Amino acid sequence: MKRTTSIRPELREWILATTRAGHSTEEVLRLMKETGYDPRESRSIVASVLKLPLAALTGHAPPAGVRPRHPLAPFADAAGRRVRVSASVDVPVVRVLDGLLDADECDQLIEQARPRLARAMTVDTEGRKQVDDRRTSAGMFFRLGESPLIERIEARLAALLGVPTSHGEGLQVLHYGPGQEYEPHYDWFDPSQPGFEAVTKHGGQRVASIVMYLNTPEAGGGTGFPHAGLTVTALKGSAVYFAYDTGDTSSLHAGLPVTGGEKWIATKWLRERPFLR
Repeated sequence: MKRTTSIRPELREWILATTRAGHSTEEVLRLMKETGYDPRESRSIVASVLKLPLAALTGHAPPAGVRPRHPLAPFADAAGRRVRVSASVDVPVVRVLDGLLDADECDQLIEQARPRLARAMTVDTEGRKQVDDRRTSAGMFFRLGESPLIERIEARLAALLGVPTSHGEGLQVLHYGPGQEYEPHYDWFDPSQPGFEAVTKHGGQRVASIVMYLNTPEAGGGTGFPHAGLTVTALKGSAVYFAYDTGDTSSLHAGLPVTGGEKWIATKWLRERPFLR
């Protein structure tokens, strides 16, 4: 009979807190080994707590890719553009970035996206796109490097976060009208769902998100992080960056309802490996 390892609650919390603070699973396993844990047992424990396939910690899975660099206050360089880091949260990792885009770039993104808008979709448990009542916006995707504007913004994000442009999904522009929202959700893909292999086949797991605000709604429309007690105000040209690991429940977030006017955003999701389609 296979023996099941009992995981002490304090060890479980330590593993979650350590990974949420930005430490890799390799660092967690090294620290456990230094404190007397058997390496084989440690891998089993960490895989269970983080809901990872055991192969990901035994060398039989592709190596983990790059991790984004979290911008530090007060200013960060983005390919020659000085971006102000106006707020920072450690759990979850959140950075509010002022001046990431200029007004003209915001207006151009809206105008280029407007003719191609369609009902925004989510990904179901089988990896297929679906209409979801939790997400009531309209949206579209640009291809990587589709235009000089897109190429410039992608290069700026790559320089800011230290992640190659090849690791990003295509930039998505979303439009929210009065009352529209995106209810609380996670951006990482759940390994326990049947469609996990399909959605991570190209590029692996998501590791970070950047939401860029293309206009300032008359009221509402911010991004809420309930576990942090934080709401980021939607201000034209600013953005919110947040990073996460698989199973990181602290990264729960929502596109809050627009209560006045409209909201336009551009979202970029980063993967652990090149996102080649």
